[in-house]
Amino acid sequence: MGKTFAEKALARAAGLSQVVAGQVVDARPDVILSHDNTAAIAGIFRSFELEKVVDPDRLVIVLDHAVPAPTAQHAQNHVEVRQFASEQGIKNFFDVGRGICHQVVGEEALILPGQLLLGSDSHTTHSGWLGSFAAGIGRTETAALWATGELWLRVPESMKIIVTGQLGRGVTPKDLCLHILGKLGAEGGLYMSVEFSGPAIHSLSLAGRMVIPNMMAEFGAKNAYIPPDDAVFKDLAERRLRRLADARMVTPTQEALAEQVDWMRALALYPDPDAVYAAQHSFDASAIEPNIACPHSVDNVRPLSALAGTRIHQAFIGTCTNGRLEDLQAAAEIVQGKKVATGTRLLVIPASAEIYAAAICHGYIQTLLDAGAVIGT
Repeated sequence: MGKTFAEKALARAAGLSQVVAGQVVDARPDVILSHDNTAAIAGIFRSFELEKVVDPDRLVIVLDHAVPAPTAQHAQNHVEVRQFASEQGIKNFFDVGRGICHQVVGEEALILPGQLLLGSDSHTTHSGWLGSFAAGIGRTETAALWATGELWLRVPESMKIIVTGQLGRGVTPKDLCLHILGKLGAEGGLYMSVEFSGPAIHSLSLAGRMVIPNMMAEFGAKNAYIPPDDAVFKDLAERRLRRLADARMVTPTQEALAEQVDWMRALALYPDPDAVYAAQHSFDASAIEPNIACPHSVDNVRPLSALAGTRIHQAFIGTCTNGRLEDLQAAAEIVQGKKVATGTRLLVIPASAEIYAAAICHGYIQTLLDAGAVIGT
């Protein structure tokens, strides 16, 4: 009997030849992610009466939630996180302004295909676009990981979602996700590993792919997975080599790039053709139109056309699903030569400093400013 991606990934992380859905394993994550809540996690860790984390090189900390610090308490939390990162020798610490943690993990190529990422944030599922098993955990679990290096996990059952056709003009991966949530419900994927496949998925840009596993946190999923391809391998390889080159002050070679891509191909995991799924669904991307989630639930989804004429007081472009360069480009093209309507506020926050800089270079930020948008970080 074939294996799903989740079964293969957790077998590898647990050092076992094979596992099955429902089995409990002790898994060793390759990356342990936290953000501003690191201060609270550090307090729990210290209650264990331990001085040092097991493996600081596996920790990634990004200050991104309350930035700049809106209160004195948030500022104090940031101070404590900086001190903790310094004391523990955590090299992958990213201070205020670098970007949203899930975006930073990808930009820094900190997690790779087939690897296990556990993070103290529900949207850690985001990194499934890289072909990794990425899941959110609680603060106490994170502290336990710092202390022991391992955490028990129940191998999730898997759901397969096949998306045929192609998304139409003006229809985005976010619309696809909202469509799925509207049809299957906000708990439709509860504690499941959701595998995506089909021509509509494989034709998405890398930025577009990021949206899908991120949104599966709203589906109740334990993790979500998109099969990695050469576009993913090349992007990760270039980013890894650039980071290494900056540290060593050398120029990456094409030979080194090819070696990295080959290595990632070997590292990647794919479900078997005869893998067993608890559920399987198919959607036709060409039949999907722009959607909107209405109050007060993410699965209260309606076609945007059904709400035409609704007064908008504030619009927001950003977050870990929609703050990337192609989102800012689309927004700039729409507002080019226009002004934000009187009585409406348009807030824009790029997902990272890298994206912000690129948007400035392309002129998107200036166009948005000219239209009356407020740009944040």
